Amino acid sequence: MASTQVNLTRMELSRQKKKLVTATKGHKLLKDKRDELMRQFLDLVRENMALRERVEAGIRAANKNFVVAKAGMSEETLHTAMMAPKQGVYLETGKKNIMSVDIPVFEYKTRTADEKDIYSYGFAFTSSDLDDAVKSLADILPDMLKLAETEKACQLMAAEIEKTRRRVNALEHVIIPRAQENIKYITMKLDENERSTQIRLMKVKDMMLEEAHHYKERQAAAVVE
Repeated sequence: MASTQVNLTRMELSRQKKKLVTATKGHKLLKDKRDELMRQFLDLVRENMALRERVEAGIRAANKNFVVAKAGMSEETLHTAMMAPKQGVYLETGKKNIMSVDIPVFEYKTRTADEKDIYSYGFAFTSSDLDDAVKSLADILPDMLKLAETEKACQLMAAEIEKTRRRVNALEHVIIPRAQENIKYITMKLDENERSTQIRLMKVKDMMLEEAHHYKERQAAAVVE
């Protein structure tokens, strides 16, 4: 229903028409943005699921190897072997923009490039199962960081999709219909006012013609007398 507070003027009618044009264009742009966000979101979700499966498989393998290593080594030897890490990892964070959403990007660097530096112990008193466990954890580190990146990206994309969806619905179900109703209401009232004005002018014209006719009659009667 049209707002009763709207001004019934041609200026207001023009403003409402411009508002409708802008809202219609914005509605189309936001729908396109929502659809593209959904497409990229689904791609991220599929990537996230694949990464999670690899990471969980790697963690299960590492846990299994740790259990076997613990069974074949004394607890003191295991704690001593893992007490002082040899390799260092440095994490750098950045971001990239996807459809106005800032997605986190994680990059890591190791202190040294030597792959053997992941082992912080000597091999004389430790089992090969411990080596396999440490290697498993080192191998899944890139996937773990990528998983954290994609999961956060999915959260941010989902929030942006919901926000865009609310805007699309507001334009589609509130702003555009209200502008259309206001345009219809103002146009109807302006037409009514114009018809009323024309009717009043016609009545005034008829009254003036009738008054002129009576005046001529009175003039003619005066001449005859």
